[in-house]
Amino acid sequence: MMKPTRLHLVVGALLATLGYSHVQAAAFNLNEHSASGLGRAFAGEAAIADNASVLARNPAAMSRFTSTSISFAGTYVRPNIDLKGRDNLSVGSLTLPKSYLDADNIAPSAVIPAGYLIQPLNDKWAFGLALFTNYGLATEFDKSYAGGMLGGDTDLTTMNINPNISWRLNDQWSFGAGLNAIYADAKLVRRAGALSYVNTALSSTTEMANLSGKTWGFGWNVGALYELNANNRFGLAYRSQSTLSFDGDFSGYSSGFNKVNGKLDLELPAIAEFSGYHKLNQSFAVHYSVQWTDWSVFKTLKATGSGCSGGVCFQKDQEFSDSWRYAIGGTWYANDAWTLRAGLALDKQAAHNVISIPDTERMWYTLGASYQLTRQLGLDAGVAYLQGKDVNIDEPLTIPGMGSVTVPYTSTASAWLFSTQLNYTF
Repeated sequence: MMKPTRLHLVVGALLATLGYSHVQAAAFNLNEHSASGLGRAFAGEAAIADNASVLARNPAAMSRFTSTSISFAGTYVRPNIDLKGRDNLSVGSLTLPKSYLDADNIAPSAVIPAGYLIQPLNDKWAFGLALFTNYGLATEFDKSYAGGMLGGDTDLTTMNINPNISWRLNDQWSFGAGLNAIYADAKLVRRAGALSYVNTALSSTTEMANLSGKTWGFGWNVGALYELNANNRFGLAYRSQSTLSFDGDFSGYSSGFNKVNGKLDLELPAIAEFSGYHKLNQSFAVHYSVQWTDWSVFKTLKATGSGCSGGVCFQKDQEFSDSWRYAIGGTWYANDAWTLRAGLALDKQAAHNVISIPDTERMWYTLGASYQLTRQLGLDAGVAYLQGKDVNIDEPLTIPGMGSVTVPYTSTASAWLFSTQLNYTF
C-alpha cells in the first residue's frame, strides 16, 4: 500500500470542506473567498498572495510560495433585503393595495466555506487546488405572497473544484492556468399569489412553476503576475464563462400541473480582474482592484420540455448588464504577530427589474486582522458592512389569460459579513 504523503493528507482535508452554500450578492456573483480578503474589501486580491486563498483570484501568484500552504475559510452573511410596493396593482377587474406587494427579509442568512492548497514543485512550477464558489443565490417569499408569480423561492448553489498550475518565467513574470469543474444545484418556484383572487380555481399557494435540477459545468482560468520589485507587483486574472445545462423536473401551469422533464441552460459570466500591491514602507501597504463581470450574457431564463404547452415550460427575460467592482484597501503590519486591514469598495448594479434577484449598487466598508500564533499557523478575521442604494423595480408580468402588467416596487438592501480563516504553512 502506498504511504500517504503530506500532499495526500492536505488534499483530503480540502475535500472534506466540499460543503457549499449560497447568498445573494452582485446579481448572484460571490466575492467572499477569504477572511483576509474580506478585511481589505478584496482590494489587491490578484496580487497580494499573503495566503493560499489567492487561488480564488490568480493562479500565477502561486509562484510566490516556497513551501506547502493551506487555508480554510468560512464567511457568514446576514443580508437584510426588503421590498415595498410603490403603487396599487390591477389584476383583471381587481385592484390590490400597494401594501400587498411588501415583503421583508427575502434573502436568508448563509455560510460560505472555502479551502485552498498550494504545493510548490520546484523553483519554477507549483500546483494548487481551490474549493470555493463564485455564484450563489437564495431568495424566499411567503407562500401566499401576492406577487408570487414574480417572487417565490429562488435557489442556486454552486461549488467550484479548481486545480491550477503556475510557472515562473523569471524574477518579474509568472503565469498560471486552471480548470473549473462547477457543481450546481438549483430550484425555482413561482406561485399564483394575487392571480387566485380573480381565478378561484387557484389558491394563492398554487405552484404555477416548479423547476429543480442538478448538473456540472466546466470552464478555465488564467492569470499573470508582474513583480516590479519586492514591494510592488501587479496581477491580472481571467475566469471563463461557463454553461450549466440542467436536465431536471418541472411542474406547473404550462404542463397542466403534471411533473415532466425540463431542460434549462444557465450562463455563468466571465470575470476579469486587475490588481496592484505597493508596500510603501516596513509598516504600511496600499492595494487596489478593478473587477469586470460579463453579466450581459445572461439574457433569459428559459426551461423547455415536450410535456409543456408549446414546448416552453417557463420563460423569464432578464435585464442584466455588465458590472464593475472597484476596491481600495490598506494593510498595517503592526509587528511580527499582528496585521491590520481596512478597505472600501463600490459594487455596481448588474440585475435590473427582477425582484427574485433584487440587485443594487453597494458600498463595502470593511475591517480585518491577522494574528500569527506560530511561524506556521495564522488566523484571519474580517467584518464588512454592505450598504445598498434604494432602487425602484418595475417588473413586467404576463398573467395567463389576462395579458401583461407592470409590478412596481422599491427595494432596500444591506448586509453584514463575518469571516474567519486558518492558514498553515508546512
